[in-house]
Amino acid sequence: MISAMFHEHSTEPVEGRNDEYTLIRDAEDPLLGMYDKPLPCFGCGIGWFSLLLGFVFPFMWYYATILYFRSYYHRDPRERAGLAASAIAAMICTIAVIITIVVLIF
Repeated sequence: MISAMFHEHSTEPVEGRNDEYTLIRDAEDPLLGMYDKPLPCFGCGIGWFSLLLGFVFPFMWYYATILYFRSYYHRDPRERAGLAASAIAAMICTIAVIITIVVLIF
């Protein structure tokens, strides 16, 4: 009688139930599995994809800079580093263009 009462709370594995899974959630952090989905743009995120594509199309850096300053990374914090890297690349590109124009004019 006592063993039947504690049977459903046992920590021992149940045989024959390999195909049934239970989602384990953290009681303190309900958003724990919120960012388990893969990032867009082949899994590397918009920021890193824009950084790589920006070497061919530099306007992608400016697009990612706009996303960064509009706080797009609040939707998914994993995007922040890539968007910041693209913003830095856009700044370096802009400075290089300005220096080139100044050298050509003077």
